[in-house]
Parts: sequence; C-alpha cells; structure tokens
Amino acid sequence: MKTNCISLLFILLLVACDKMPETNKKSSLSYHFDQPARMWEETFPLGNGRLGMMPDGGMDKENLVLNEISMWSGSKQDTDNPKAYGALATIRKLIFEGRNDEAQDLMYNTFVCKGLGSNYGDGSNAPYGSYQLVGNLYLNYTYPNAESVSSYKRELNLNEAIATVSFQKGGVNYLREAFTSFSDGIGVIHLVADADKALNFSFGMTRPEHYTVTTEGNDLVMRGQLPDGVDTVVMQGTCYESRARVVLPKGGRIIAGDSTVAVQSASEAIILVSMATDYFNKDTYQAQVRSLLEKAGSKDYLTLKKEHIAAYRSLFGRAELDLGSSGNEALPMDKRLQAFAADSSKAKDPALAALYFQFGRYLLISSTRPGLLPPNLQGLWSQSVNTPWNGDYHLNVNFQMNHWPAEVTNLSELHLPLIEWTKQQVASGERTAQAFYNARGWVTHILGNLWEFTAPGEHPQWGATNTSAAWLCEHLYTHYLYNKDIDYLREVYPVMKGASLFFVDMLVQDPRTKYLVTVPTTSPENTFKLPNGNEVSVCAGSTMDNQILRELFTNTIEAASILGVDEDFAQILAEKRSRLMPTTIGKDGRIMEWLEPYEEADVHHRHVSHLFGLYPGNEISPEETPELAAAARKTLEMRGDGSTGWSMAWKINFWARLRDGEHAYKLLAALLHPCETDKVNYAGGGGSYPNLFCAHPPFQIDGNFGGCAGIAEMLVQSQSGYIELLPAIPSAWKRGSFKGLKVRGGGEVSAKWADGQLSEATLKAVIAGTFRIKLPSESANLTVQMNQKKVSLPVVDGVLTVELQEGDSLLLQF
Repeated sequence: MKTNCISLLFILLLVACDKMPETNKKSSLSYHFDQPARMWEETFPLGNGRLGMMPDGGMDKENLVLNEISMWSGSKQDTDNPKAYGALATIRKLIFEGRNDEAQDLMYNTFVCKGLGSNYGDGSNAPYGSYQLVGNLYLNYTYPNAESVSSYKRELNLNEAIATVSFQKGGVNYLREAFTSFSDGIGVIHLVADADKALNFSFGMTRPEHYTVTTEGNDLVMRGQLPDGVDTVVMQGTCYESRARVVLPKGGRIIAGDSTVAVQSASEAIILVSMATDYFNKDTYQAQVRSLLEKAGSKDYLTLKKEHIAAYRSLFGRAELDLGSSGNEALPMDKRLQAFAADSSKAKDPALAALYFQFGRYLLISSTRPGLLPPNLQGLWSQSVNTPWNGDYHLNVNFQMNHWPAEVTNLSELHLPLIEWTKQQVASGERTAQAFYNARGWVTHILGNLWEFTAPGEHPQWGATNTSAAWLCEHLYTHYLYNKDIDYLREVYPVMKGASLFFVDMLVQDPRTKYLVTVPTTSPENTFKLPNGNEVSVCAGSTMDNQILRELFTNTIEAASILGVDEDFAQILAEKRSRLMPTTIGKDGRIMEWLEPYEEADVHHRHVSHLFGLYPGNEISPEETPELAAAARKTLEMRGDGSTGWSMAWKINFWARLRDGEHAYKLLAALLHPCETDKVNYAGGGGSYPNLFCAHPPFQIDGNFGGCAGIAEMLVQSQSGYIELLPAIPSAWKRGSFKGLKVRGGGEVSAKWADGQLSEATLKAVIAGTFRIKLPSESANLTVQMNQKKVSLPVVDGVLTVELQEGDSLLLQF
C-alpha cells in the first residue's frame, strides 16, 4: 500500500510539474472553474483538428461530448433550378426599374436552389445535411464512502491542450486528465486515485439517434449511419464508428457488459477513444479506428502525453503575447468574466485579453489541420444532431472570419484546409454558374457544406449573395502574400481566374448609372426600404460586391503578372474593374451600402458588409483615403457597438484599421461580456460564454477567431506595403510584449513597449525579400542591428527599408 501511494504521488508530481514554455512563466495560459460544468458552454473544448472531446468534469457522472470533423448527414444533390436562368432577365429589369420588391417575389419562385436548400437551418434530415455530434461518452463513478467533495478544480491548460479535474473525497485525491492527441490521433482520458482500489467506474456511449452500442472483448463500440436526406426509411448517409478501450497499468478488474464496460478496484486507468467516419476513407475507416487504438495502446501514459504536448506546441508555441497580469487570474473563469465586466478601470485584467488571443489560436489549432476539413460555424464542436444553422460554412463573412488569425498569428498551414475546400467547390460552382447565369467560371453563394452546395439559398433575402467565391479567393491570395510560394500560386491561380471569369460574364451595365453591377445580389442579410415602404434585400451592385470584385480582379491581375500568364485576360479584368462603382460617401457622410441611397430598415444591423474595403480588404485607410476612413468611422458610429458576438469581433478589426485602439478595446471588452443564454439574439446579446466560446448567441466560433485576429491587428499591420507596429495599442495595455506574429512578405515580428511607446522590435525573415518598417514618430535614439551587428539603413518619410535573406534578423531599439 505504501509503495503504491509513493508511486502514485510521484506520477502526480510529474503531471503537475511538467515543464512549461517560457510564456507560461510570464503569465498564466490556463483558466479554471471551481465546480463541474452546469451547461455545455462551460465545458472545455479539446480537439486535434479531427477529433473533439468536451468533458464536463462531473464527479458522480461525467459526460464527454465526442466530435469528428466530418460527421455530417446529407449528401450531394442536384440544385440546378430549371426556372432560374429563364427568369433572370425579368428579375434584372424589375430591379433596374426600382421594383425590387417584385423582383424579390419572383426570385422566391424561380431564382433559388432546387429542393429544400438548407431547410432554413434544419438540414439534419434534408439532403443539405447538418454537422452532428458523434455521441456522448459517459462515466459513472462510485466511491468508497459518501463523504463530501473538497478542493475541486477544473482547468484547461492552453500550453498543453489538456483539461484536468482534481478533487478530494473521502480522504482520497482524484486526478483526471483528458486530451485529444496531436501525435496519436485519438482521445485520451487518464484517471488516478492516490489510494489502492479507490477508482471504480463504468462507461458507456450514446447519442440521440441512429446508433448501436456493443462490446467487442473489452472494447466499447458505437456504430451508425446518418440520413442522406433522400431515403427517409433506410439510412444511406455518412457511416461512423467510435471505439473506447480501457487500460489498467496498476491492476484492477475490467468487466464488459452488453453496452457498458466497468472497472473495479483500480488506482489508475487510461481510456483511449478512437473515432472516424467514412467521409475520407469509405472502405478503411473502421480499420483506421482500430489501428490508431492499437498503436496508442502500446504506449504508456507519460509517453502519450509527452508526444502529444510536443506535437501541439510545434504550432502553439510560435507566438506569444504578454500584456501584464492582475489578481484576477486566480478567479474561476465565470467569476473572472463577471469581474471584468464590473471593473470600470482602464487597465482591468490585461492578462484576460492575452488569454483570449491565445484561446483563439488554440481553437484554430484544435479544429483543423492540413489534409482535413476547415472549421465550421462551431469549429469542430457540437452537442446535438441539429447544430445551429446546420453548423455549416456560412460564406458571407463567418467562414472567412474563422481564418482571419491563420496568417498573422503564425499558423499559415491551417489556412490550407479552407484553400483545399475552396478548390473542391469549383466543379459544382461551374454548374451553378451555367444553370443560373449562363456564365463561364464558377460561383458560390452564402451556403457551403461537405456536399459541394454552391447554389443560391432557398431564401433570396440572404441566399442571393453571389460574391462568396470571390471572397474565398481573397484567402487564396492572402496565403501567397504571407508565404511567397510561387508553386502554390501557380496551383491556385486557375481557381482565382475562374472566379474572375464568372464576373466577366455576369456583370451587366446598370442603365441608370452606367456602372457594371452584380444583379441580383444583396448586401448580406440586410434590408432597405423602397419609396413605397416595402422592405427588400435584393438589389444591383452592393458596395460590398464592388469592393470584393475590385480586390479579386486586382489579385488575379497581380497573380497573372507574377506567373507571366494571361496578359489579355488581365487587361479585360482591368477594364471591368474601372467600370465598377467606387466606394461612395453619401449625403449623410457615411459609406453608402447600396448603389442608391436607400434607407436602412435597421440602422444597427449586425452586418457591416460595406466596410469590407476597410477590413479584411485594403481599399480604405486613414493614410491613403482619409475621407473614406472618416466616412467609415461615421458608418461604425451609426451602426453602434452592440450586436452579435461575431459582429463585435469584426468591428474590433475595423477600429484597429482606423488606428483607434481605444474603440477597438471597447469592442473587445464587450466581446468578453458574460453571456449565459443560448437563445438567438440578433441585436445585442453577444459576448462570451463561461468557457470563452463566443456567443452569437447561440455559440458561433467565428467571434473567437475574429476577436483573436482583432487583437493581432491592434499589435501589428502590414497590408499597406510596410510593417506598422502597435498601430492601435490602447491605454489599457500600457506595457507588454509579443513574439512571433507574421507579416506579409514572409517575416516574423516581435516587439516590446512601455508607457505605450515602442522600445524594441525584431524582424526575422522567413523568406528572403525587401521589408519596409514604419518607424514611430519618436525615433531619434534608434539603433539598428542586423544579425547582431550594428548597421545603418535608409529611412525615407519615416519608413525604414531593408533587404534580408532567409534567416536574417533585424533588431530595432528605440
């Protein structure tokens, strides 16, 4: 007994004292609760890019929601509406005559997808499908006595991507650790008690529908098949399997029943969970589940944990942010969020912002990986078979926002799943372009899923947006700008060219203004009033469309020039670009959202699509277009700050681009406002759930990613041809430092500041090239070192220019 206790205590010490990276010595990159989760939005998200687990930390009964990134119902479908193209000329005529309401009514009957579309967000049993949970892994614990629990703590460590639960009961210390292994591709749950035979539990698996659970030897196995949305009697959709196996390193007894497995009289147990669907591997997914389990089962726990942490940190450890600390780190996160909201001081809990930034990076690392699928509306986490809005890929900002942190926070390869998914849509998008517009090239609209859905949605008010493929191509080119890989650019150029070709054919001249316009289209999800009082959405040539198309045409022209191809086509694009309506300031001093000065039905609408050119685009800036920047500011002021979570996150980026750190920080504080409802609120319900998931509400992960990108945008910008450090630093972050953020051109930057002033900056060239750095106005004492040798470099109009080879490092001290 004594020997076992000493051995177990030694294991506990190893768990507690595993070496942390340097960032953890400066500020805590973990958060915790002092009780089990009371709602799903208090559980900890674990993921390795393919698998997800969310443990609730229950003491008598613990539930872990299981996810797999390809767990989708539905199937490929024919969405070509034979009425669509025949009605297009009439729809356009009505819009040009100012009869948008009649055009929209006609579109309901003609210019929508054939079939149910997304079934208005209830696609689980429709062909469109829905992202779904794999199931629930539940554990029922029994204890030697009924004494109460003390010292309960539930923690998520972002440095290790491990969730822990610890407590004492009946004189026994219990420790649980859970992670989704980045090295072994499975879920791992480690249970320890520091007394012999004190660990007793059973476990099973369940889900709301379409499953069976059996035991095979000592393995617990859940299998099933999801509906394809076509055959409502026999399931014909995605097949899946989840298999759990328990290992007892220190003895005990395993008892397999019909649908549960029990463990008796143990002091340590390891549960390994393997999952897969047949989306990627039709014939081998079950063998994959077993082989991953066998491989992991051959390793001891410390090896599993060590290899997982090393693989995870190879991504997470690239970037650091230190904004200082406060006493609030010791608070449970639900209470910490409440304290943050109640604190009226400027410098309230600065470490929370740094934690939120790293939490965004953690979620991106956890919800996608090269060769797999991009994160959906909930990343890869879902607790139901009816995930809100089908958990799909919303392409009018949300899907794109999911990837805004990828490049700047040094996770470039996590952009690749979006890029591969985009390439996969081209063939379907070509059919849609032909069927609906009689156009060449490819197009997609607001909705995306696993089944290459590219048609207009079933509701023209939001489904008619047709620049989503163009927006996706912005991500293809942005990845090139940060990484300068010519072979990659050559690979994606045809996708960009195809998206441009569609608009070469689709754009028509507005007889009133003579501009080329997209028609029919929308300013996403917004409505305006006609002179007759009717509210409509469909229009000709929304401002967002024009801004996106200018960027698409410009990027395609630049890519063609770099590759030395398609000179004639580039000239066509330049001519088309010159005939688009420029971003225009209305009589009220705001950016016009539509081609005409329509009256908004809701001046506080959550979408601010007509500022795409401010962010993520680069058409509006205080330096190059001060009048447009002032109009963008007025637009944001009229829209207001309160909104859904993802909308507030977008506004952080807007204000950062306007170099207004105080307002950006105000929006960040609003994004961190505690929210504990999952009821839909489109107006002012946004904030953060206790586990830091962003509240739409309900949960949408885009706000987490948008907020993370917004913090990065406050720290560094490089969209204007030069690197600008601390462009929107708020007074709340009086001093701090960051390391490892990326800039366009292939550089990594780090910086330190005090009293709001830059004191030191480092630029490392990942790729050889010319870099330009905008210097602070106070740079009289500047010293420059290249590769640790003092140098003198040219400075023109406050911008320092330097040629660096790959691996070179430049140090600036102020």
